[in-house]
Amino acid sequence: MEDLLREYLPILIFIGIAVVVSAVAVGASYIVAPQHPDVEKDSAYECGFEAFDDARSRFEVRYYLVAILFIIFDLEIAFLFPWAVSLGATGEFAFWSMMVFLGVLTIGFIYEWRKGALEWE
Repeated sequence: MEDLLREYLPILIFIGIAVVVSAVAVGASYIVAPQHPDVEKDSAYECGFEAFDDARSRFEVRYYLVAILFIIFDLEIAFLFPWAVSLGATGEFAFWSMMVFLGVLTIGFIYEWRKGALEWE
């Protein structure tokens, strides 16, 4: 049983160090930058407008366009990084498959651009 516990000792040490470092970081943030919250800072803020009663009201289309834009770039990074790491072993078919994928994402980006999702007034 002692051998089993001895194997978990590095994990316990790591957890202890993580707790100490995080406590020091949180404590240092209170010392370096004193907190002075006001009513506006403590208010709920979502999607650029105040909260309302009915969740079935209409939203501006810009919120949906920004969400689509986020998904486009999030998917691109999520699939592009592993592909780039294994490009040498995957071959030409994987290269052209990724080019088609990036082409579809580019079409989505052009759609977003034309709809004005990148222009805020």
